[in-house]
Amino acid sequence: MDILGALKLAPSPPALAGAAPPATPARSSVHFHLANAGAAALVAASLLVADPSLAFIGGGPYGKQVTRGQDLTGKDFSGQTLVKQDFKTSILRQANFKGANLLGASFFDADLTSADLSEADLRGADFSLANLSKANLTNANLEGALVTGNTSFKGANITGADFTDVPLRDDQREYLCKIADGLNSTTGNATKETLFCS
Repeated sequence: MDILGALKLAPSPPALAGAAPPATPARSSVHFHLANAGAAALVAASLLVADPSLAFIGGGPYGKQVTRGQDLTGKDFSGQTLVKQDFKTSILRQANFKGANLLGASFFDADLTSADLSEADLRGADFSLANLSKANLTNANLEGALVTGNTSFKGANITGADFTDVPLRDDQREYLCKIADGLNSTTGNATKETLFCS
């Protein structure tokens, strides 16, 4: 789409007989700049309407790939380095994070239903309000991760997961202790011990 090519400023109307003399160059210049500013705004607005993804190119401190508030269902992030990546409020159902480095990543209020987080480095990650139902956390290292609010682990596989220093509500801990098993292959810690299961 060639919006800039299609955009043309209207020419000034011809001077009428007996009309006032043309505006001074300073006034003409102001009108010209105002017209250009309006044209630029029109182009910017047209780009956003034509292709909303153009508004999100960048990602700030989290890399070029924008992942916050996106539908990333089934996307493959396996083995990738995604340190401090922002996945807040994203839909990550069945996404593959197997073996990924997600140190300090944010999954705040994200939907990770049936996601594969096995063998992932999730130290210091934020899972506040996240849905981890049926997620695969086998051998994941969640040391120091944030799990506040109504984070759900219903049906998750936590065999060998390391929950060292993860603040859990009593009901969450009680549920996880019922399904906890195994040793983490990286840290050597027993899942039940990291959860302080009785």
